[in-house]
Amino acid sequence: MSDWEIILSTVLTIVAFFVLAYMFFVISFYVVMLIISAKQLRKGFGLNQKETYEDILQSADTKPISVIVPAYNEEIGIYNSIRSLLSMNYPEYEVIVVNDGSKDKTLQVMIERFQMKKVELVVRSRLKTEEIRAIYQSKLHDNLLLIDKKNGGKADALNAGMNLSHYPYVCSLDGDSVLERDAFLKVMKPIIDSNQEVIATGGSIRIANGCKIERGELMSVGLSKRPLVIMQVIEYLRAFLMGRVGLSRHNLLLIVSGAFGVFHKESVIKAGGYLTNTVGEDMELVVRLHRLIKEEKSNERIVYVPDPVCWTEAPEDLAVLRRQRRRWHQGLFESLWLHKKMLFRPKYGKVGFISLPYFLFVELLGPIVEFLGYLIVILGLVFGVLNIELALLLFTLAFLYGSLLSMSAVLLEEWSLRKYPEVMDVVRLFFYALTEAFWYRPITVFWRLEGFIHILRKKKDWGDMTRKGISS
Repeated sequence: MSDWEIILSTVLTIVAFFVLAYMFFVISFYVVMLIISAKQLRKGFGLNQKETYEDILQSADTKPISVIVPAYNEEIGIYNSIRSLLSMNYPEYEVIVVNDGSKDKTLQVMIERFQMKKVELVVRSRLKTEEIRAIYQSKLHDNLLLIDKKNGGKADALNAGMNLSHYPYVCSLDGDSVLERDAFLKVMKPIIDSNQEVIATGGSIRIANGCKIERGELMSVGLSKRPLVIMQVIEYLRAFLMGRVGLSRHNLLLIVSGAFGVFHKESVIKAGGYLTNTVGEDMELVVRLHRLIKEEKSNERIVYVPDPVCWTEAPEDLAVLRRQRRRWHQGLFESLWLHKKMLFRPKYGKVGFISLPYFLFVELLGPIVEFLGYLIVILGLVFGVLNIELALLLFTLAFLYGSLLSMSAVLLEEWSLRKYPEVMDVVRLFFYALTEAFWYRPITVFWRLEGFIHILRKKKDWGDMTRKGISS
């Protein structure tokens, strides 16, 4: 070999061993998470089968909830989503829809379909928001309110809803979402059982594409025929059933999805509400709550409840999914950057030594390492300077990291919650999980790397989420 080939071979080999060590560590971490999640899910599954939640429904300890629904250009699905919310199985709650300066007919749909009328209500401006133009109340449902305000983004809309809310707990819910009827009972159970020690809970988010939904109610669970959607289903199973269950078990959960989460209102206001200058407002708030818990040395907890499910529409278009993943990665970076002083600080306990490092080194920096792995194999094989056994080992670990872990998440779903009743749906999920490492994961790695480029360019454009509507 020539001198440059020797140098290239040496560099590639060194980087390859670094990537191998990294992937081995990450896979080991996920295997531990898988074991913890499997035990926890099976335990919870047994309880859920026996429990009817009638006690919670009738208990005086069951706290009322203010459900805040930020709505921006949601005219297609807003009526059925709100109609579904108004029939939830829960003793006392209000629904506050916040029209965040929509450019479509979201406001008109709400006013006309629910017979909304303007009302004069006192709004406590505990959190600063954009100007509120008007407040409406439904003639058909006393517990349905509508805020019309200038556009300020999702975080600003949530803050506006919180200012108007009347109850001690607030639930953030996306405007295109459909909840199962007992979802509030299930997501509130840890709060009630803990005597308010739990200050935030999050439920599972599942993909509604392929399901039969009529008038805002889930009639049957199905699986989309589109490969891009099926891969997102698998991603969600892996993120929620493997990631969040394991982290929640030890109060290490740093994300309560903005699509479906319940918070103790005073805790959120004390923390300063949702930040409006970040694209990852849901994660940033949870990290800030953890920070306050540790600084005040309280025993408060944030938990994930796998059974209450919120069904939401997933992108079916590559361009829309690409923008979504870039945004998520930018939001992750901003949350970690804002709270970087918590890293490896004894004051913040396991959150500072486990949660934040995990999200930094695995979730945030992972795409860079994975990209290096792909690059090494390609360059090594093209120039013939990489040991073939080393290349095969890299490929094997990439397959384990991607496909096999995702296949394990599908098995967890079938072993515990069993939301997909059709055997062929589970078979298809398993098959597509097997293919993940060969096409879908490299694509998402590239999109997440684009998120880094946007961070460096300080670019925060999100673009509109094109919705087709999930309810008929």
